[in-house]
Amino acid sequence: MSFSEDFISEAKEILAALSASDIEKTASILASVRQDGGRLFILGVGGSAASASHAVNDFRKLCGFEAYCPTDNVAELTARTNDEGWDTVFAEWLRGSKLNSRDLILVLSVGGGDLERNVSPNLVRALELAKEVGAKIVGIVGRDGGHTAKVADARVIIPTVNSAHITPHTEAFHGVVWHLLVTHPSLKLNPTKWESTVK
Repeated sequence: MSFSEDFISEAKEILAALSASDIEKTASILASVRQDGGRLFILGVGGSAASASHAVNDFRKLCGFEAYCPTDNVAELTARTNDEGWDTVFAEWLRGSKLNSRDLILVLSVGGGDLERNVSPNLVRALELAKEVGAKIVGIVGRDGGHTAKVADARVIIPTVNSAHITPHTEAFHGVVWHLLVTHPSLKLNPTKWESTVK
């Protein structure tokens, strides 16, 4: 088979192995937080930061969440990196936003954060703060889910089917899962544009 055929085959295998029950649990927590007037903070690093920004739009526009992405504020992000260090940028941003027990953090990450390996320590510090204040945590993560999977109230793990393609598949399936969530009948409040134009 060609590389393209292999990659598509892997994607099909991942799709078949996704846990619908984990996605349903995540949807339920999201719905509960919105019902209680909590805010949604979406965290991601690298490509996942761009996905977090896109997801904020969808959760705000389609589902009526008060949702935010710290990486959308590049001035504050870089000031905090420069002045305080990369590992605390999300925690301090969330502290400044007065993260509280009604709020929810959604992590989009390939590895979920790992302090021992010094991979995405900013995610770990943010989740430590979330636990401290009693905020809910959900994650869409790859590999074994890392720190996010260990502490989350719900997690969707993107299965590894080829260790050479963990990052591209995980980041691609972030989009599949969050689009499923913003389309879920327990969350979606407003129509998407193209669907609303069908007569």
